[in-house]
Amino acid sequence: MHQQSLLYVFFMGMIIFLIGFMGSGKSTLGKRLARRIDFEFRDMDHCIEQELKMTIPEIFSTKGEAYFRSLETSFINTLDPEKNQVIATGGGAPCFGQNMYLMNEKGVTVYLRLSPASLAGRLLKARNVRPLITTIPPEELIKYIERKLPEREVFYNKARCIIKGENVKSAHVVSLVFGKEE
Repeated sequence: MHQQSLLYVFFMGMIIFLIGFMGSGKSTLGKRLARRIDFEFRDMDHCIEQELKMTIPEIFSTKGEAYFRSLETSFINTLDPEKNQVIATGGGAPCFGQNMYLMNEKGVTVYLRLSPASLAGRLLKARNVRPLITTIPPEELIKYIERKLPEREVFYNKARCIIKGENVKSAHVVSLVFGKEE
């Protein structure tokens, strides 16, 4: 039996939550990781957008951030712990209500830690789709991240696994989560 199949058989019913600041690569890594271990991949923001038939910026502007955060909590609460899934969370999802506690109870949380400079470099390319930073001038972005990241790391650091997020490989995540080298 292929090692990937062994992992799938051995770990029936596991959720891996990828958490971190916006732009940390949760969705990109999540897709690769899910393929590698034959889990379903779900992007929390994308699922919320599909359910409401609105983009995240539209939800923020018409219904507000508090409403959006309640949707994230509902999403976490409705996840089936019997299904093998990799979930890329929104950057703020772990920081509201009991979300971090819920994710640690339902699965394994993996924090993708990046420096403010790395995050700023990535986010400059995608500012228009990030509702919390669309109005921040590019030259102020790193200051925003340097101010916001420590607030969020209070929650992110409660993750079961913490990984340096620059150039992270799915095999490294597998070894941390499953305790096996691939």
